[in-house]
Amino acid sequence: MKFSENMHLNDWKNLALVCEKYLNDENIDGVVITHGTDFLHYSSAALSFMLGKLNKPVALTYSQRSIDRASSDADLNIYCAFKYAISDIAEVSLVGHKDLNDEFCLAMPGTKVRKMHSSRRDAFKIVNSEAFAEISKKEFKILREFNARDNKRKIKANVQYSDKVALVKVYPGQDPEILNFYKEKGYKGIIIELVGLGHLPTSDGKHNFLPIIKRLIEDGLIICGTAQTIYGTLNLNVYSSGRELLKTGIIPLEDMTSESAFIKLSWLLGQKSLQGKINEIKKKMLENFAGEISSRRNFN
Repeated sequence: MKFSENMHLNDWKNLALVCEKYLNDENIDGVVITHGTDFLHYSSAALSFMLGKLNKPVALTYSQRSIDRASSDADLNIYCAFKYAISDIAEVSLVGHKDLNDEFCLAMPGTKVRKMHSSRRDAFKIVNSEAFAEISKKEFKILREFNARDNKRKIKANVQYSDKVALVKVYPGQDPEILNFYKEKGYKGIIIELVGLGHLPTSDGKHNFLPIIKRLIEDGLIICGTAQTIYGTLNLNVYSSGRELLKTGIIPLEDMTSESAFIKLSWLLGQKSLQGKINEIKKKMLENFAGEISSRRNFN
């Protein structure tokens, strides 16, 4: 039992190993994990990478409002999560309310979801992607293609990770020297939330990020960019400031969410087979392991 704001990489490792045990049990159809909401989308991303291609469904679900309240979302969420866990959709999904009505839930892809509201029952929304299924107590409607159940296949969780990755948000007047702090503390990677299509302060003087980013990358840090805007994709080729940023060697992560990017880089940097292979890790940050990069970007 643990508040979700206290979850960290070692907890996700333990969760993945428990999932591996039960997913490989021929007497079990699927896995349901009940979880607090604050870091739930980090957990769904972590399990998506650590478990890889699944043989059975894994559902993470939640309750925004306690079970003793008339407006609680607990009953529908857990009911729909169990329906998902016995379905043919062998994917890591976050299962929760579709809207404010207590009727439908969505099975949302684990790497493409984010908590968007502090208290609403439909707090979690899909970012630049689509739900696997719409679920109610009466219906189970499949909405897109998915990895199908294969009860005969066994899975092996890959739970290696590095805890030396930082997630940094760019804001007006920020001192870029903050990035040096992470280098001094032995960090190996940084995810920077860029503004707009992929920009950050580049004016002359102490607010210019470009020289520091370039130097840190030359020193061996992996620095990637995600979008602060949440929806849409990065495109650093549109404006001159973006093109100058590209020259530093930063990796723009297209439409990947910041949370999934943070988890993915932590996971890749922890792989023993990739130790010292910085260029290989950079390439893999742009590979699609668990649906974290959308093939379509025309989502509203």
